[in-house]
Amino acid sequence: MSKDINKVVLAYSGGLDTSIILKWLQNEYQCEVVTFTADLGQGEELEPARQKAELLGIKEIHIEDLREEFVRDFVFPMFRANALYEGVYLLGTSIARPLISKRLVEIAAKTGADAISHGATGKGNDQVRFELAAYALNPGIKVIAPWREWDLQSRTKLLEYAELNQIPVPKDKQGEAPFSVDANLLHTSSEGKVLEDPGVEAPEYVYQRTVNPENAPDMAELVTIGFEGGDAVSINGENLSPATILTRLNDFGGRHGIGRLDLVENRFVGMKSRGVYETPGGTILLCAHRAIESLTLDRGAAHLKDEIMPRYAELIYNGFWFSPEREMLQALIDASQTHVSGEVVLRLYKGSVSVVARTSPNSLYSEDLVTFEEGSGAYDHHDAEGFIRLNALRLKTWGVRNRRSS
Repeated sequence: MSKDINKVVLAYSGGLDTSIILKWLQNEYQCEVVTFTADLGQGEELEPARQKAELLGIKEIHIEDLREEFVRDFVFPMFRANALYEGVYLLGTSIARPLISKRLVEIAAKTGADAISHGATGKGNDQVRFELAAYALNPGIKVIAPWREWDLQSRTKLLEYAELNQIPVPKDKQGEAPFSVDANLLHTSSEGKVLEDPGVEAPEYVYQRTVNPENAPDMAELVTIGFEGGDAVSINGENLSPATILTRLNDFGGRHGIGRLDLVENRFVGMKSRGVYETPGGTILLCAHRAIESLTLDRGAAHLKDEIMPRYAELIYNGFWFSPEREMLQALIDASQTHVSGEVVLRLYKGSVSVVARTSPNSLYSEDLVTFEEGSGAYDHHDAEGFIRLNALRLKTWGVRNRRSS
C-alpha cells in the first residue's frame, strides 16, 4: 500500500460496509478521510450518514442533493438515445456512477485530497465505472479500492472488524441480508444471495418500488407527458423540473406495477449475473419518448438512432460516459432531438404502458398522404410502379442466375 496518501475522499453511504471502509482507510493509510454522500433519490434519510461520520471522527462531511443534476444532465441525455443495454436494461445503476465520480474528483480538488475511494467489490462493474470516470476527469488522481486490497472477504470478518474498531452494527445487520440493493431516482436493483440462482423465481419481497401487477388497480389510468427538444417537461399539462417529473412518473408506474425486469446480463468484467430491476418511471418515459419521436423524426434519422443505440448503451454500461466516443454519439443524438416536441398520452394498466395518442407541432405525419380516401394528389399511386421496378431489378437478375444454375 502506498503511504503517500494524506487525505482521501470516500463515497460514503453511512452503511456498515462503507463505515468499515472509512475506519480501514484511517487504520491502513493513516490518512484523513473526507466523506461524500450523494442524494440521488434513493429514498433514504441521509442525516444518519452525517451522524455516523461524525461518530467516526470525520471533520469534513459532504452531503449533497444531486437529484436535479442527475436527471437533467445524465438520465435525460441517456433517454434521448432510448438506451437499453442488451435490449431491455434501462441502465439505472450505470448512469449514476459518472455523477458520483465527478463529485468525488471535484471534492478532492476542493479539499486538497490526494485520492478518492469507493466501496465497489472486485467482481462487479461499478469499480470500473467509478475509476474510468475519475481518471477521465483527473488523470493524476489516485483511487483506493479496499475490496481489492483487504482480506475482509466474508460477512463474519467484516463484523469482527466492526466490533474490534467500535463501529456500531445495527441489530438488523447482524445477519446476512437476503439480497443486495442499489437504488436511485431512476431505479432499484437487487442482486445476490437469494437471487443468485437464475432458475428460481425472485421472491415477491424483493420488489420494493412496484406493486405486483396482479394486484394493481383494475381501472386503467391515463397520463399525458409533454416534451420539448427530446426531454420531458410536463405531466398532465403541469410544467415540472426534471427530478420532479421522474418522481411523479415513478409514482404512476409504481402503483400500476410497471417497470419490473428479471435479467441475466453480461457484466463488463466477464461474468454473467442475475439482477432484478424496477424502473417504473423510466419505463413510462421510454415509451413516451419513442412515441413522440415516431411523429417527429425522419425515417433515416430514426433508423440511424436505433442502429447506434446498442453501442451508446454499452458505453454507459461499461463505464465510458466520460469518453470521446460517447460525447460524439451524444452530439449526434442531441442534434436529432431539435424537433422532438409535443405531447403523448399513455395508458397504464397492470404492469403495462401503451400509447393512446400523440401530437406535435413538428409532426411529419401527413394524414393527406396516408389516407385511404381520395387525397390532394400529392401521392400518385402510379409512381409506385417505377419504384418497385427499380428495386426489383437486382432481385430479377439474381433470380435469373439462380434459376439457370439450379
